Formats: sequence, structure tokens, C-alpha cells
Amino acid sequence: MRRRIVHIAIFLGAGALAITGCSADPATDAGFVSGDGSVTILDPDARLPAPVVSGTNLEGQQLSTADFSGEIIVLNVWASWCAPCRAEAPALEAVAAEYADQGVQLIGLNTRDSNASAINFIKNYGVSFPSIVDTDGRLQLLFNDTLPPQAIPSTIVIDQGGKVAARALGAVDSSTLSAIVDQLKSESAVPNG
Repeated sequence: MRRRIVHIAIFLGAGALAITGCSADPATDAGFVSGDGSVTILDPDARLPAPVVSGTNLEGQQLSTADFSGEIIVLNVWASWCAPCRAEAPALEAVAAEYADQGVQLIGLNTRDSNASAINFIKNYGVSFPSIVDTDGRLQLLFNDTLPPQAIPSTIVIDQGGKVAARALGAVDSSTLSAIVDQLKSESAVPNG
């Protein structure tokens, strides 16, 4: 089968600052690639199985993407020190509220951060969805064979079949993320064969 990748450029105009990504982690001075605002959506036949991402949440309890099998999972890589992460937090929360009880689960992947700073971020920005702690970025590496999160923030969307379906590099707005989720929901409504 022919594999096709659809690239969608996101233009945020006045919000261009929000998609520039962070340039370095002030705690470690480790540089990384900034997000360019691009969105990649894979055709269903080009998708690969998503790795199971599991670990401790910010409250010290175990959390795993496997707990949400059969649902659309929106996995957002973020850090409290990242300005674009702060800018996109309301959009992510809006999507979480919009799709509550519709088989869509948002999960944060908090990276290169202190637990105290991350908890303060959650409180300050009213984030209701859980986050898995990824202190050293190892959990992000699980996606290297699919659509790796190459920036902070990055958002990976896993379809109902447990396959990596889409990725946004840099901050994502609620309308773009909702469009991706709606596309995946409509795919599951189409009968096979």
C-alpha cells in the first residue's frame, strides 16, 4: 500500500510567538529543537502501533496509556518553564472539556521539570487532565519509530486502534486539535470493508 503523509502548516498570525517553542531548559541548559507549528496526520494504512507510555503521575500514582485502550489519546509533551506550553494550556484544557465522556483522553508528559514547578503549573493554568512524569525525556524516545515529539511542546495523537495518527510540533490551538480528534472519531464511525 502506498503511504501518504499529509502535512498541514498552522499559521497563528499574532500568536506566532506561541509556536516558536522553547530554546533551552534553564534547569539544565540542555538545548533542543523548537517547534515550527507543523501538523502531520498519517493515513490509517501508514500508522504504526503506539508504544505504551507509563510512569508515575504528578501525585505519585501509576498512570499508563494502556489504561485508555480503545480511546483517542492526546499526549502532550510540556514543561512548566516553557512559554509556549503556558500559552497552549488553555487550548488543551478546552479540548479536554469539549471531549469529556466522548472516548478522548488527554495526558500530559511532563519533561525536564521539577515536580513542584509542574504542580504549580497545573494549579495556575487550571489543567484537569493527568500528566506522566518524564524527568529525563526517556519516555519521549519511545516514539522514535513513529512520529517523535521533536520539540517542547509537542502533541501526539493516538487513534482508537492504538496507533500513532498525528503529531503537532510546537503549541497547538484548540481548533486544530479538535479537527484532528474529529477526523479520528469519524474514521472509527466508518465500517470496515
